[in-house]
Amino acid sequence: MGGIDITLLISHLVIFMVVLLLAVSVHEAGHAWMSHKFGDDTAYMLGRVTLNPVAHTDPIGTLLIPIIAFILGAVGGALGNIPLIGWGKPTPVNPRNWTNYKLANVMVSIAGVLANIILVIIGIGLAKILMLQGFTPADFFGRATNPLVIFVSNLMFLNLSLFVFNLLPFPPLDGSKILSTFLPDSAQPVLNMLEQFGFLILMFLIYIGVFSMIIYPFRLGLAYILLGIY
Repeated sequence: MGGIDITLLISHLVIFMVVLLLAVSVHEAGHAWMSHKFGDDTAYMLGRVTLNPVAHTDPIGTLLIPIIAFILGAVGGALGNIPLIGWGKPTPVNPRNWTNYKLANVMVSIAGVLANIILVIIGIGLAKILMLQGFTPADFFGRATNPLVIFVSNLMFLNLSLFVFNLLPFPPLDGSKILSTFLPDSAQPVLNMLEQFGFLILMFLIYIGVFSMIIYPFRLGLAYILLGIY
């Protein structure tokens, strides 16, 4: 792997995976909790209203792909542009149990990304504390070696990425479920088509850099926030 420091790479990867497991667990638990609040106890009975990552971990989306993407990003090259994102085991819900379908569909769908935003806000608060100890906003954007800075940086940027990623209107992401609530029945054939090919379309858009273009203004906004509280 050339001049890459393997020890540093592994330490960064471990911290990244800890934050990812937390982010995914909070996201999926948010879906489960909100669905339970609207009368559906499917996920609750399956033990999904928990922050235990074992209950939410998907071997491919939570472990394999993020680890590969992280290593490729460290190595660089054309394949190193894959965003560091992942997903958890889908939270099972039964919409027929919801007391108010349209409201519940929006709230259950958005609960996960709101949970991620809460972690972003917590990360900003922790960054403020670290900056009071002498760190600068640039430390959270560079190749930091301090474990706390690495953790907080991942906490902010990974959860921000998951927030934006999950709001994209492609099945099976939350954005498509929110969008379906407001679309007329005549749009159902289009949604059905996206249901079949949405994941492939999504992966293609990520690979060619469309997601990086979408997330850039949000990362820029976070940078301004950090500079503003510095």
